[in-house]
Amino acid sequence: MDKIDYKKTEKHLYLPKAPAIVRVPEMAFFAVDGQGDPNTSSAYREAMEILYGLSFTVKMSKMSGEEPEGYFEYVVPPLEGLWWTETPGFDGRAPADKSEFRWTSLIRQPDFVDGDVFAWAKEKLAKKKPELSLGKVRFLRWEEGLCAHVLHTGPYDDEPATIDKLSAFTEKEGYTVDFTETRRHHEIYLGDPRRTAPERLKTVIRHPVRKI
Repeated sequence: MDKIDYKKTEKHLYLPKAPAIVRVPEMAFFAVDGQGDPNTSSAYREAMEILYGLSFTVKMSKMSGEEPEGYFEYVVPPLEGLWWTETPGFDGRAPADKSEFRWTSLIRQPDFVDGDVFAWAKEKLAKKKPELSLGKVRFLRWEEGLCAHVLHTGPYDDEPATIDKLSAFTEKEGYTVDFTETRRHHEIYLGDPRRTAPERLKTVIRHPVRKI
């Protein structure tokens, strides 16, 4: 059986060819909340280690014969981030001082992952990497709902021009942004900045919306 790759089976969610309105269904995630500049924050680096550590613990469970019920072969989905600041309505244009960022970093999980699988994965990772603060991570099922999104190609610092494009599209289609305490500026990272030239990075920028 081929591995399930959500970027390919759900292209409308991960590879929009143009700005689009989309309804995002409920999904399972591992998530870590934090604050600070992602370029320099030790909390952000640890969040990455925790999320990828847990995600690959689940993915590789078959190798030890401990795969959860319903397990299937899959590609670990891309890293995602919800971003905001203390000022309401943050739309993705970075503050002058990036230490003001508040964030939730997430990695989607296959539907067979539940609270029990999450607890098992944490226990396994804690034995392998006891230095990680696994009390920071949580499991959630989250339905993002009605959104507008667009694919940004290039450095993260160049996102404002793409956000302008998304905002113009949203208004033209008769929608307005709907930022709340649970609906944030959302980015999905399709490229690895450690291995990809900045001009070739691909990032889905997604905003919650409502009909005017």
